[in-house]
Formats: sequence, C-alpha cells, structure tokens
Amino acid sequence: MTIAGRTDLAEFHSPGPADFDLPAIVAGITKPMVLYVLAALVVFVFFYAASRRAAVVPGRLQFAGELAYNFVRNGIARDSIGSADYMRFVPYLTALFFLIVVNNYWGLVPLLQFPTFSHVGYAYGLALLTWLLYNGVGIAKHGFGGYLKLQSVPGGVKGPVLLLIVPLEFISNILVRPVTLALRLFANMFAGHLLLLLFTLGGTYLVFDSGNAAYIPVGVIAWVLAIAVGFLEVLVMFLQAYVFTLLTAQYVGGALADEH
Repeated sequence: MTIAGRTDLAEFHSPGPADFDLPAIVAGITKPMVLYVLAALVVFVFFYAASRRAAVVPGRLQFAGELAYNFVRNGIARDSIGSADYMRFVPYLTALFFLIVVNNYWGLVPLLQFPTFSHVGYAYGLALLTWLLYNGVGIAKHGFGGYLKLQSVPGGVKGPVLLLIVPLEFISNILVRPVTLALRLFANMFAGHLLLLLFTLGGTYLVFDSGNAAYIPVGVIAWVLAIAVGFLEVLVMFLQAYVFTLLTAQYVGGALADEH
C-alpha cells in the first residue's frame, strides 16, 4: 500500500526464528549461555543463603527457601514417586524446577528479555538428564531385562496383541518421552516470546513508522495485546517448569514401580 509516495507495511519485517539466533558476545559465548549459567548461580545462591543459618524460628529468607523446597518435595516428588523413595530425588527435582523457572522468567526481565529454553538445545539437554535418571534408577532396581519388560509389557495383557503393544510401549516409554518433554518446554517458550516480539515490534511500527495515522489505534491495540500476552506468559512460564518437573517425577516413579 502506497500513500504520498511512501511504501507502508511492506517495510515491516515480522519476527521469526532467525531473531532467536543471537550473535556471540565474546569468544563464542552467547547470551543464552550466559543466562543459563546466571540462572544456575541464582538458584544456588538463593538456597545456600536460605539454608546457611537455619534456625528453629526461620527468618524471612529461610522461610522462603523452605516454602520453595517444600513445594517441590511435597507437591511433586512425594505424590509422584511415593513416600518410600522420593527423598533421594528431591534435590534434583528442586534444582530442575527452579532452574527452569528462572530461565523462563529471564524472558520478562528488562534488558535480558530472552527465555533460555526458546533454544531447543537447552531443553533437550535437561530432557536427556531426566531420561538418564529414570532409566538408570529403573535398571538399577529391576535389572536391564526386567526394566525393559516393565516398560514394554503392560500388566494383564497377554496373547498375540503383545506383538502390537510391546513395540508401541517401548517407543513411547523409552524413545519418545525425552523428545516430547523437551519440545513441550521449547515450543511454549518459543511461541510466547515470538508473540511478544510480534505485538511489540508490530505496534511500534504501526504507531511510529507506518506513516499513516489510521494505523495508530491498531498499533496501540497491538501494545495492549503484548501486555496481555506478557501477563499470560507469567503463568505459562511457571506452569511449564511445573509440568517438566512433574513429568520427570512421574517417570522416576514409574521406573521404580513393580508394575507398569
């Protein structure tokens, strides 16, 4: 569309996957790498500071640390793994949950504004750790053959139908789980941040650069939608950390169970 010799809207380049490929800051170190390490430091420092001077009557920081720890221990680990085995997995699940939470919320912090797990490689890395954990504990308890049988043969199923069920169960429980676990986290972080970019940059273009006053209200609406998506992302970022950690706990619980 051309008005007074100026090309409108055609000049706007909508954000896409290429906008997530950030250049290296220095020596091949990228912004997601820095944010990932920074998130690990934040989690470590918080729990170290909260537990360093533990007292019978907790201070505010100790209370916050205990509240965060108990949320994962009681709300995720114990309910999913069972009271007999859950305690030894609480440190991993707690670190996993808060590492994901902090990395997700980087996407809403001014100047940082990049959710680390919008890069699928980071999500696959965490999913690989979970895959190694639940398969490892399952093999340790049941033996290699016993664990494969547990994961591939549903209890109570007999006869020729096993020829169909066993391959499907093996693929689903052993091969597909880490892929879906990683993709769920990645897709939500990627899509949410892409929407924020689209509404923010689109609104800015329509208000300041389109050269048409009629587009200004549309640009303002785009900014309002960006704010709405931002509030929605606050919830989604927390839920994705919760779902990832909950599924990890359930996979561990399933690997330790005596029946599939």
